[in-house]
Amino acid sequence: MDDGSGNTQGNTMLTFNAIDVETANPDRASICQIGIVHVVEGKIDGCWQTLINPKDWFDEENVLIHGIDEKDVKNCPTLPEVRGELRKRLRGSVVVSHTSFDRVAFERAMTLWNLEQLQVTWLDSAKIVRRAWPEQFGRKGYNLKNVAAVLGIQFTHHDALEDARACAEIVLCACAETGNDIDRWLRRADLPIAPRVPSSASPSVSSSVKREGSPDGVLFGETIVFTGDISGCSRQEAADMAAEAGCNVVTNISKKVTILVLGTQDMKKLKGKCKSNKHRKTEELVAKGAEIQIISGRDFLELMRVSRT
Repeated sequence: MDDGSGNTQGNTMLTFNAIDVETANPDRASICQIGIVHVVEGKIDGCWQTLINPKDWFDEENVLIHGIDEKDVKNCPTLPEVRGELRKRLRGSVVVSHTSFDRVAFERAMTLWNLEQLQVTWLDSAKIVRRAWPEQFGRKGYNLKNVAAVLGIQFTHHDALEDARACAEIVLCACAETGNDIDRWLRRADLPIAPRVPSSASPSVSSSVKREGSPDGVLFGETIVFTGDISGCSRQEAADMAAEAGCNVVTNISKKVTILVLGTQDMKKLKGKCKSNKHRKTEELVAKGAEIQIISGRDFLELMRVSRT
């Protein structure tokens, strides 16, 4: 595979880069930390991390999760200032992230800063996990923290470099378990988790925003809730897109929810509060240790675009 710069990936074997980011607020473009782990021929061979000044506000819930605030990044580089380093380390390589959220963060942030997108081949380690151990992780439990715990990988969660290292080690475990190298995972990751007998039943059409996720969707196993309006589409259209991508769409927040999408809020419905009931309840669950991603409506639309590529 040629990236146009003369570099090739014809025989990636067990060579790849693992990456993770933390963000200042629910907008995935607000990257405030980047961690990269280099894997060469099946062994970790170097790493790089940096705090990033996102020139954006910090949400107290995000700070609670990763411990980074405005003071920490005040004198740190912005994303354009580290673009050259990212290009040097990543260009033309396979870049692995756990789920598509980090890819979405980079693509949104690059667009925000009017920078060239990373010229890389993305690979989702959550897809790898679900196919390497389908009985255990095929439908649920494939978040980074849980998989690492099952595989005996110790790391400090929500530190970008530590998360990237855990991601790299998980991929190496999956390669050892299955005998697949990175080239093979690039092909296998987009195929169904397991063969299924096609159903002759016609899909039902409902005006409800509740949906059952498609087993073939790349986000199968995720449970998503919307709050507010998503720009450019109706709630039902958003629910349809999410279900096609594999998400179960529900209307209420619970411990089973894994993604909350923050749309534009109707101030009248907030009744003087700055956040919706769903948003506040999600933050309460996150504070108690729940693994729920809070993303913006723009992030959701980008995630849907990525899920189709």
